[in-house]
Amino acid sequence: MAFHAAGAVQNVAAVTTELWPTMSTVLRSPWQRLGRKPVAAGLRRLHTTRTHESATRAPSALPECLESVAVSALRPTASAPTLPSKATVSRTMSAVPRLGICNPFATTAPFAFLTTRRYTTVSRSGPLSRLRQLQKPGMVGLHLGQQRFIGTPTNDQLARLEQAANSNPNSAAAQSTFYTALMRANMPQIIIDRYNTGRFGTNPVTDQLYNHALQKTGQSDQQGLSPQQMQAVAQAIGTNAGSAQIGKTRGGSGVKSDPVYVVVEESLWNVIFKWVRWLCGFALAAYVSLILITLFVETSGVLKKVGGGTSAEVRPEQQNTRFSDVHGCDEAKEELLDVVDFLKNPEKYNKLGGRLPKGVLLVGPPGTGKTLLARACAGEAGVPFFYMSGSEFDEVYVGVGAKRVRELFTAARSKAPAIVFIDELDAVGGKRKSRDANYHRQTLNQLLNDLDGFDQSTGVIFIAATNHPELLDAALLRPGRFDRHVQVELPDVGGRLAILKYHTKKIRLSPDIDLSTIARGTPGFSGAELENLANSAAIRASKLQSKFVSLQDMEWAKDKITMGSERKSRAVPLQDKIHTAYHEGGHTLVGLFTTGFNDVHKATILPRGHAAGITFFLPQEEHHHTRKQYIRQLQVCMGGKMAEEIVFGAENVADGASGDIQQATSLAYNMVTACGFSDKLGNVDFKSNYDMVSPETKKLIDNEVRRLIDEAKLSARELLLSKRPELDRLADALVQYETLDKQEIMKVIKGEDLPGRLKSMPDQPIKIPENPLPRAILPPPRGDGGEGSGPPGPPLPA
Repeated sequence: MAFHAAGAVQNVAAVTTELWPTMSTVLRSPWQRLGRKPVAAGLRRLHTTRTHESATRAPSALPECLESVAVSALRPTASAPTLPSKATVSRTMSAVPRLGICNPFATTAPFAFLTTRRYTTVSRSGPLSRLRQLQKPGMVGLHLGQQRFIGTPTNDQLARLEQAANSNPNSAAAQSTFYTALMRANMPQIIIDRYNTGRFGTNPVTDQLYNHALQKTGQSDQQGLSPQQMQAVAQAIGTNAGSAQIGKTRGGSGVKSDPVYVVVEESLWNVIFKWVRWLCGFALAAYVSLILITLFVETSGVLKKVGGGTSAEVRPEQQNTRFSDVHGCDEAKEELLDVVDFLKNPEKYNKLGGRLPKGVLLVGPPGTGKTLLARACAGEAGVPFFYMSGSEFDEVYVGVGAKRVRELFTAARSKAPAIVFIDELDAVGGKRKSRDANYHRQTLNQLLNDLDGFDQSTGVIFIAATNHPELLDAALLRPGRFDRHVQVELPDVGGRLAILKYHTKKIRLSPDIDLSTIARGTPGFSGAELENLANSAAIRASKLQSKFVSLQDMEWAKDKITMGSERKSRAVPLQDKIHTAYHEGGHTLVGLFTTGFNDVHKATILPRGHAAGITFFLPQEEHHHTRKQYIRQLQVCMGGKMAEEIVFGAENVADGASGDIQQATSLAYNMVTACGFSDKLGNVDFKSNYDMVSPETKKLIDNEVRRLIDEAKLSARELLLSKRPELDRLADALVQYETLDKQEIMKVIKGEDLPGRLKSMPDQPIKIPENPLPRAILPPPRGDGGEGSGPPGPPLPA
């Protein structure tokens, strides 16, 4: 690799080589254009600038993942030469003829070994122009021709620098000086081959020159790292990632266009820790998001807007209802008049130091008018009316009930004087239990707290309604809260008549309607049921295109409410109709001919609900019942079965009497165990603690119940046997007409016809079976041929 010359020829050549660059410039000057900068000057300035930049450029810093890797591991290993032999200065110059070096045009001509053919082409500038090499495709990076300009090192200078670099292989400064000269002489391949041997010292400057040489020859993208170097890089990356495993590489040379793919194998504990950390973060984010969404929904009322509900804000209502619109509960109206008077004239009560109750609790069955009374109070006093149901306080979210209680009381204070009405108070004020969760008691606790914090002088009255006062918490009923209880009972016959008159004011009634009869025939009806009765009758009359609402429409509506709709589609055999007719006829006759019993209202054999036939009586408005009345009721209950036994025999009695037997047994047990109507058991209450009664006493109770029922059975039998013709006439009429009222019943048992009534079956007599009972148990025949003197005669003609 050393440069050496022998004899005088070499000295002359050396001198000539030093002189010819200047001479070459002089010879080329005639062909240069005026004003054109010399190339050498530009190259000199460019060389000076690059040298200055390389001197001032700071060494590049390694990535953090490669700081722990030894420098020797990152140094590239020697690779196969790209040329047949390593390119050195001596070998490069030996390929040029000795005398050719002295030729001024040799500095611009390509070397012979760099191409497969010689280039003699002359450019259009003339024979003195520099020849330009035409590179072959695929030979990028193999152009090692040297171009000589002013400032370019000579071959002797390169030889001396090479000798100095070889003499000091560990000196990085000597190597960098030699590499710089080679770069100025346009010999980058020598730098690459020399650097790849790894036997010469390096520093950041030599590394930078090596990279420049690679870029100049086009080998930077193809330069790779050895497998050992790749493994070192992978270990460094794995260590930097915190993994306990070794990173493995796959392909790549480490440059930008061909990156190194590193797969880091993590340990099991590291993977578990990462998953746990991710799950904890996700759970925390989900919890915070849920809280934020809940707050947004509660404050904006999105759910109610989507569901079509009303606003959560409590708003007062102006009521037009008056006490004149309320009927059937006169006593409750009287007690609430004090509340109205207090709201109108609070000074009258505050003057003497008295106070009205803070809360009024309306107690009664459903439909009796509790809500209507509260609205009438607000309407009479002319104050705002706040209405809320007990079920509106609690929802799926915890704390909503207490919040709505506070909002209700705050709104009531702002609108005082006012009336606050809470319907179905038992839904929010039920008894507290130790097993209940805390959020179940929050609403009740807030309600109790706000009731205590209210001053009577604010003019706010609280009214609540409930159907089950026994379910309310005791703390809610103490004085100072809901301390006044008003009973709103079912209306009596006078109240029912007043309610019917009020609800039929706008209905066109037939002149033959007697509302008092309907009121008597609707015992136990509430005001809401009576309103429904009048409305149902009006709808039926409209459906039939009638001009007026008749009595039949009212009776149809009452029967539908009490017993259900008629089962007209049910096919009833004739024999079943006959059984039902005699059964209902027995009830009717016993009730009709028993002194002091309720008046008969109607008898029918049309099936309604679960009953095949029904007999209606108009009960008297009595609050106390005597022992005689109980016995009469027992006789009426047993009248239906006794009629079937008399006509069809004991073996042919149908099971339709099961309901009558249950009712009779219940009445008899109540007489013996609760009312003290038994001489053997005396005035002792066995009903309350029946389970603690001794077996002997229970047996005695059963015997007394049996005795009372048997006595009632015999009394009903005797009465029906004495009215056997009337029973046959009534049964035949029920089969023919299906339904008879009291007036029609009285005509039928007297043998009179019913003109104008439409019969439900052809005009044929009923075939009654012969009496199977022995003559011994029949009452003895009377010589006067009176009632019950013998077996029944032939059926009566219709």
